[in-house]
Amino acid sequence: MALYITEECTYCGACEPECPVTAISAGDDVYIIDAGTCTECVGYADAPACVAVCPAECIVQG
Repeated sequence: MALYITEECTYCGACEPECPVTAISAGDDVYIIDAGTCTECVGYADAPACVAVCPAECIVQG
């Protein structure tokens, strides 16, 4: 199951460069995670890297 970014996103951009598969992109008001591309960092890290760096804690399981 992929992650998604809630409306609480502050649009800070901290998550985008952390994604090893470039599944995160800037939307109109919040960043967006492409569910078809997101691997939740399986094979890259022990936990989703974007969740670890998000200051708003708005990246959750979909």
